[in-house]
Amino acid sequence: QVQLVESGGGLVQAGGSLRLSCAASGSIFRINVMGWYRQGPGKQRELVAGISSGGRENYADSVKGRITISRDNAKNTVYLQMNSLKPEDTAVYYCNLVQSNGPRRYDYWGQGTQVTVSS
Repeated sequence: QVQLVESGGGLVQAGGSLRLSCAASGSIFRINVMGWYRQGPGKQRELVAGISSGGRENYADSVKGRITISRDNAKNTVYLQMNSLKPEDTAVYYCNLVQSNGPRRYDYWGQGTQVTVSS
């Protein structure tokens, strides 16, 4: 089992910045992908950014240039640095970890942290 604990959400004005953190613990494989998803009011959950244990990053088009994902493999922690925040970034942000053992895929989620951007 893997546990994910997020922190760093809050209320910020448009144009401001926030940094989210997600610490993973438990049975973590050496090779995995960690990422951040978000779910805004009345919307489906969507990928914000992901990063592999090898450092390969991917981003949603809507956040490119404003949001940066990074990770510290020694600490099993992933970060999301969010700059130039917009009201449409308001959502619950969820940390995700995916790892595989042969054909079996394991998918873990954090409890979510609220990010609110005021205009």
